[in-house]
Amino acid sequence: MTDSLTLVNPESMVRLYGEIPPLERFRLRSINLSWQGPTVTLRLDLSSFPVALPPDWENVDVDTIQCHLQFLAVADFSLKEWDPPAHSSAFSTTPLSEERRMRVQVSGAGVDLSFTSSQFTRVGHVSAFKIEADGTDGGRHIFLQKLDSLRYETIPGTDEKTFHDHL
Repeated sequence: MTDSLTLVNPESMVRLYGEIPPLERFRLRSINLSWQGPTVTLRLDLSSFPVALPPDWENVDVDTIQCHLQFLAVADFSLKEWDPPAHSSAFSTTPLSEERRMRVQVSGAGVDLSFTSSQFTRVGHVSAFKIEADGTDGGRHIFLQKLDSLRYETIPGTDEKTFHDHL
């Protein structure tokens, strides 16, 4: 259940799907922690593919949509298991009695993660790619945001802070 989650910038999702797609299940690729904020950014493959693609994606062989979800004002962080990629992750949020805060739980084979954060969540670095036979995402990514598409053709390494820390 993700009722307490509010995407502050849903435009890219709405552009692809016509609405915000279901976020309860996904393949979790990475977890990025940043002391600035503090924030947690999850890189994930969505469980559904849009029916209509942007014109510049139409003749490209892609089958998976990936994005980053960034959670702000994170506290009570707990990571009990992490064996990426977590292929069938379940995502849930629970509103807390504190104003505009929620408890986030990500669990599944290879991941057991929980934390509290602001209910206001950012989405960014939306891309499409063809998943490899071994399930990896190391090939070419076609990014929805113009700046991302000018700078990157693949997902940069985790040390590329301008990509992983900023949406």
